[in-house]
Amino acid sequence: MIPALLAMVAALGAAAPHAAPAQAVAAPTSLASSLTLRQSVGQRVIGSLPGTTVPAALASEIRRGELGGVILFARNISSRTQLRALTAQLQAERQKGPRALRSRPLLIMIDQEGGLVKRLSGAPLLSPVQVAARNDASLARRTGVATAANLRSVGVNVNLAPVLDLGLPGSSVLELGRTYGSTPAQVSRLGGAFADGLRAGGVLASAKHFPGLGRGGDDEDLRLNRIDVPLATLRANDELPFRDAARRGIPLVMVSTGVYPALDSRPAMFSPRIATQELRDVVGFRGVVVTDDLEVPAIAHLSPERKALAAVRAGNDLLLFCQTEAAADRGAAALVRAVQRGQLPRATIDAGADRSLALQASLR
Repeated sequence: MIPALLAMVAALGAAAPHAAPAQAVAAPTSLASSLTLRQSVGQRVIGSLPGTTVPAALASEIRRGELGGVILFARNISSRTQLRALTAQLQAERQKGPRALRSRPLLIMIDQEGGLVKRLSGAPLLSPVQVAARNDASLARRTGVATAANLRSVGVNVNLAPVLDLGLPGSSVLELGRTYGSTPAQVSRLGGAFADGLRAGGVLASAKHFPGLGRGGDDEDLRLNRIDVPLATLRANDELPFRDAARRGIPLVMVSTGVYPALDSRPAMFSPRIATQELRDVVGFRGVVVTDDLEVPAIAHLSPERKALAAVRAGNDLLLFCQTEAAADRGAAALVRAVQRGQLPRATIDAGADRSLALQASLR
């Protein structure tokens, strides 16, 4: 749009040499480009904590503006009072950091799906499969609203839910009760309603695991599921709930660890064909793309450096390092080196960082 407008202005100027000079059209501003390279990289990294307090090194990293958020697990929670103090300290450290970042809260994430995948007591009191059994969208939405209230009360602002994988026979998500149904229509309706409830309650939702793990029989953290079906089948079934998520404005989509031979031989979150072309160009998603955990056993043979570079080149905006701060630091350092060596454009880093920063700003 802007190049076309500039060309039009230039053409008009050539046709009318005595006209007053046209006012320049300002390019969109990038907050990330005003940060240091390490700070811009940091806005794309989600780190983790080993226990129930904030380590000094992590606090210092946040104050330097070099971390976009953290993800919490049961190991980080001893009580609700302790958790509120923990998240308050994390946000307080952000307020001590670069002025440009102070109005943008840290992304504080958790997996609070319900059922077996639930880190915090309280809502949701029903698992996705229990909601599916009742097939009631209003119940799903109320469950999302209650979950948001539960999370906000302890300072959590991002829920890595809902799961939008189809619950097909033999699938891990069905066995673990993590699915809202076996058909795209039911998963879209119920999972989408849960996400709507989260949004109404002031918590960001994340649809997962694109382009769908409903055909995978293994725990995705332990083994790479091979989803070997034709592309037409994926698009007509597995991807449909994510198309609905894009239309609903769900702000995040998590890309799976699965392998989809119809699209690529690499895990989805390392595939530009999937994380960029399929998700953005085909499905039409315009929000923030987040990896699954980059430290799961299924990909433990790859170094943090290699995984960080592959994830960014694939088109992920946020990189989840859920187990160790050391891996997150190594991944971030690899991205900085790649830019410094001319192996990765700074503009690529900044584009993802700007999407992360916009997501943070939406929490104000």
